[in-house]
Amino acid sequence: MAVTIRKIEAADNKATAEMIRTILREFKIDKPGTVYTDPTTDDLSTLFEQPGSAYWIAEEDGEIIGGCGIYPTAGLPDGCAELVKLYTSAASRGKGIGKLLMEKSIESAQHFGYNEVYLESFPELTTAIYMYEKAGFKKLSAPLGHSGHFACNVWMLLVL
Repeated sequence: MAVTIRKIEAADNKATAEMIRTILREFKIDKPGTVYTDPTTDDLSTLFEQPGSAYWIAEEDGEIIGGCGIYPTAGLPDGCAELVKLYTSAASRGKGIGKLLMEKSIESAQHFGYNEVYLESFPELTTAIYMYEKAGFKKLSAPLGHSGHFACNVWMLLVL
């Protein structure tokens, strides 16, 4: 039962969107101003065709169990990209898959020449925030850029 990390494909869109929305419902953060209502959530493979972006899928036995990406969100400072849509299914948590996806996305940011990585999250996602802090992300007092995810209230930045 090996986990494969690979780039998203069009055939992954429906299963990935369902996984993301299931997790947001699980943590009771399925509300406007999040990726829950963001229409791009249903077509991530197209969204991540944008230059300077990448979205990585974790797959096990043909099932999508996680995902994470890097994206040049509008309004971010030059040289800064956003770590986006890091989710792992309930059954796959605690196995290092989220960390693997985050690290792969940060490697992509470095590959694209970014020198900072920004993210937005929620206090309910305590395990993820702890993982971000261990990776060197520092909390900010206000958001950067224009993600449109106004419900998020944890903002962090990693200097590469």
